[in-house]
Amino acid sequence: MATALEGGETLSQALKLVGQGRRASIRAALDGAGLSVDKVTLTVVLRALEGARSDVVKVQPMWTMPGHLAQYGALTGALTELVRRARVCVTCATYNFQESSGMWEALAEAAKRPEISLRVYMDGAAAHANQYGVPPTVEEVARQLRPGVVLASKTYAGKHVRSHAKFVAIDHRILVVTSANFSWSAENHNVEFGLQIDDPGLTEAVEKEMLGVESQLYDRISLPFASESGILSDRAERVVP
Repeated sequence: MATALEGGETLSQALKLVGQGRRASIRAALDGAGLSVDKVTLTVVLRALEGARSDVVKVQPMWTMPGHLAQYGALTGALTELVRRARVCVTCATYNFQESSGMWEALAEAAKRPEISLRVYMDGAAAHANQYGVPPTVEEVARQLRPGVVLASKTYAGKHVRSHAKFVAIDHRILVVTSANFSWSAENHNVEFGLQIDDPGLTEAVEKEMLGVESQLYDRISLPFASESGILSDRAERVVP
């Protein structure tokens, strides 16, 4: 609004930049404060509010290199400590998940803390043999991380969705975006690069984006479920939310 007013637009025109549901209340507040009739004073007040509400975004690099050769920033292995210090929630995405990863135990510990909400997005077809063996299936990951929520990418428009996003969001505030999967090699030996960002607005926007497409692109792995005898089984199943 301040930029619009500085550019010569009227207050009514500047208010169109605000969501329609908030315009009437904002106009009433400005009228009540006597700011509607003085564009210069109003612009100064808006700029002051902008400064007061702004957050300094803190960003640092996060590296994996053989021999821990990286000299500046955090190490990818530090993700486990960020997860262990979480107080409210952890949301993360990875292409695949190996038991050798430090996140295997760190996320399991977080999932068992009643105050933590855990949500993990994975590729539904990534568990295939490689030089490190066969990684856990999404069902095995769900069993390890219960009662956390594990979601596996599914078919969309007739084609399997490859879930290749890799990030960790902690307490709606800290966002780590990284090239590393959850594996020992990605945390200790490969050359991997990421950014650790302290920005609540960005972190919440990423979480909201994933939630918005979740039902279309992912199946939730449900565990456990009741058998015909009424006894809870330890077997996982995929269900559509």
